[in-house]
Amino acid sequence: MMRVAAIITRSQEWSTMRQITTLGIDTAKQVFQLHGVDAQGNVVLHKRVTRKQLLPLLAQLPPCLVGLEACGGAHYWGREITKLGHTVKLMAPQAVKLYVQGNKTDGRDVEGICEAASRPRVRAVAINSTADQDMQTLHRVREHCVKMRTALANQLRGVLGEYGFVVPQGIGRIRKAIPLLVEDADNGLSDLCRELLWDVYQRMCALAAEITRYDARIAHLAAQSEVCQRLTRVEGVGPLTVTAFVAAVHDPSVFQNGRLCAAWLGLVPRQHGTGGKTVLGGVSKRGNASLRRLLLQGALAVLRRVEGKTESRSVWLQQLRARRGTPIAAMALAHTNARILWALLATGEVYRHAA
Repeated sequence: MMRVAAIITRSQEWSTMRQITTLGIDTAKQVFQLHGVDAQGNVVLHKRVTRKQLLPLLAQLPPCLVGLEACGGAHYWGREITKLGHTVKLMAPQAVKLYVQGNKTDGRDVEGICEAASRPRVRAVAINSTADQDMQTLHRVREHCVKMRTALANQLRGVLGEYGFVVPQGIGRIRKAIPLLVEDADNGLSDLCRELLWDVYQRMCALAAEITRYDARIAHLAAQSEVCQRLTRVEGVGPLTVTAFVAAVHDPSVFQNGRLCAAWLGLVPRQHGTGGKTVLGGVSKRGNASLRRLLLQGALAVLRRVEGKTESRSVWLQQLRARRGTPIAAMALAHTNARILWALLATGEVYRHAA
C-alpha cells in the first residue's frame, strides 16, 4: 500500500509540474534551487536538486521560460537548457535583486529570479557561445599578464626609489633602466640587490613575451573573421578592441540602438533627476570595464595624431579637445566608436570614412 501511495503521489507531482510556465533556477556549484509557477502565478514547484539531477529533470518538463542570474557558469547552463527546448532568460543580478523580498536565502533568491523572469521590462543578457567565451578567456588571460607586468614594474620602481634612483613611469623606461643600473658598478648597489633586481626584470620580460604571443594570437583570429575585418576600418579600433567587442556584443539585437550599447559600456554620463530637473554627472563606468578601457585607449591614440588633419571627424575632435580637454574628447570619441561598431555589427555594412 505504501508503494502504491508513493507511485500515486509521484504521478500527481509530475502532472502538477507539467503546468509550469515560468521556472526560476538559483545556480551554485553542486546544489540548485528551483521555483516554478503556472500561468496564473500559482507556485507549482519549489524544491532543491543536485547538479546531476538538474538537466534530467528539465528534460521531462514541457517547454517553458527559465530564468537565470548572469553569474558564474550561467552561460553554460543557458546553452544546455536551450538545447532541451526551453526559453532561457539570463538577467543581471542587479535587476533580480529588486524582486527579492525578506532576508537572503536560496528560496527567496529563486523566487525573485522567477518573478524577474516574468517581467517584460527586465532586460535579458545574451547567452555567449563557446567561441565567444574562448575569445573572452583569451582576453582575460592577456589582461592578467598585463596586470602582473605592471605590478612588477611598479615594484621595481619603488625598490629603486629606496636606493635613491628615480625612474620615470612607463614599461619601456623601466626596462631600459634596469640593465644599466645592474651593470653600473659604481652606483652603490650591493650584489644581492643587483641579483634581485635582475630576477624581477627577467620575470617582467617573460610576461612581456607572453603578452606579445597573445597579441599575435588575437590578431590572427581577427584576420580570419570577416566581421572583425569590417569593424577594424573604424579609426581607433584594432584587433584587440574589435575581438573584445564582438565577443561581448555578439547579439546586437539585444540593444535597440547604438546609444543603449554605449550606455551598457558605461560611456554615458550619470543621470539624477527629480522634480523635472535632471543633473548629469561623470561617466557611469558601468558594464565591461576591459572593453571600455580598450575603446578609450584607441580614442587617445587617434587624438595623438589628429593635429593637422582636415576631414570632418578630425576637425570635430580638434575643436572638442580645445574646448573641453583631452579626457572629454577621448570619452566622446570612444562613445561614438561604440555606437558605430554596434551599427556595423547590426546592419552588416562597411564603414565609410568621413569626407
